Amino acid sequence: MRDLTSATTAPAALARRQHHWRRDVIELSALFVAVATADLIANLVGHAPDGPALLCLSAAALAATAGFHTWWARRHVHSPPPAGSHARDRTTEPGEGSAAHGPDAGTALWRVRTTVRDTPGSLAALCAALAGRGVDILTLQTHPLAEGTVDEFLVRAPAALAPGELTRAAADGGGRDTWIERADAHDLVDTPTRVLSLATRTAMDAAELPMALRQLFGRCTIRSTPPGTAGPDPAEDTLEGTIMRLRDPAGGTITVERAHLPFTPTEFARARALVELDAQLGTRVPEGRAVLTLPEGEFTVRRAGLEDLEAARELHDRCSPATLAHRYHGPVADVDRYLTHLLSPRFGRTLAVQTVSGRLVALGHLLWDGDETEVALLVEDAWQHRGIGLELLRRLAAQAADAGCESVYAVTRATNTAMVATMRRLGLPLDYQVEDGTLVITATLSPADASARLR
Repeated sequence: MRDLTSATTAPAALARRQHHWRRDVIELSALFVAVATADLIANLVGHAPDGPALLCLSAAALAATAGFHTWWARRHVHSPPPAGSHARDRTTEPGEGSAAHGPDAGTALWRVRTTVRDTPGSLAALCAALAGRGVDILTLQTHPLAEGTVDEFLVRAPAALAPGELTRAAADGGGRDTWIERADAHDLVDTPTRVLSLATRTAMDAAELPMALRQLFGRCTIRSTPPGTAGPDPAEDTLEGTIMRLRDPAGGTITVERAHLPFTPTEFARARALVELDAQLGTRVPEGRAVLTLPEGEFTVRRAGLEDLEAARELHDRCSPATLAHRYHGPVADVDRYLTHLLSPRFGRTLAVQTVSGRLVALGHLLWDGDETEVALLVEDAWQHRGIGLELLRRLAAQAADAGCESVYAVTRATNTAMVATMRRLGLPLDYQVEDGTLVITATLSPADASARLR
């Protein structure tokens, strides 16, 4: 960098020195000419009858001319730019002009992805076509392909611009297979920062990997398949259009799928990097604990994992058949076989409530179900109706909101009035669907305020 700077600045300095030298010679010559001319005029005028008066008048006229020139020069420098000029070189101060891009300025954020030819000028043509519709490009990612390049933009467009017009603008600029989706302020974070943030969350908690993949690729479905349940595990990671299959470090397969938008090799590499990070770090569960104070005493709320499998089975043994049926919706004799799946961090998060002696009295599950999120509760009969279930549900819903989930749902029997009442006490908008005696309650989360209200 130092050599490059010297090479570029030396000619400029030499040019300035040459320019100053020529200017000094010209000014000195003009001074000599002016002195000679003044001496000649003084000799001619000084011998005339009105010579002194003419000299005084000339001096006054010269002073007036100099004053007028100074005033005019200052007025010209500080005058505003003429109408119609473009102030592209003006630097905007912090906060200045922010209203032009605010929510009330009639603009909307969009994510635009389109494929262009891999030739010089193709990106410039696409940008020019978008600019012709008044579209401001905020961020740009390029995904090289074997033939062509996928360009992904985050743009701010006039609110009056219809989605079809935005698609036609991309087509006019040479784009094909264009896909657009509404974006929000969270998408303004640049991609390297988002990937680093997701990698950090994955490093802290093994349960974050599915959610990290979902947030990395937007609207997609993430499924974790235990080993041996869907045939032999894949020998290597595969990419097939809109489907990625990744080997799970814990065994089994992680499938990432989205509709109508094929994954690029760049996205495939990012997904593999996150999975590889998870494999290198091994099983990990955060050690955070919270104290729950009830009239009966203090309880500990903490994350649970596969190491709690035996304690969870003992909890099952202390629960009545009716309680287990409300929770698992199936034969009571088979409930233990669900525990390995539920306690695995790959399929979600589990919170446990335990007494001072260490006995589990309740479990709460937050499960990644494709592109949706399920919550489920199991409270030992002797500790029901004391606020433990509500405390677990609030914490799970808050974690879902922090993870970017738009909603959570609970599946129970239509006769389970206790679960219905607990969901209502969340204070969130609820949707109810009943089919064949099964009740599905969906709570809508707002990441902006739900997590704060739920804590």
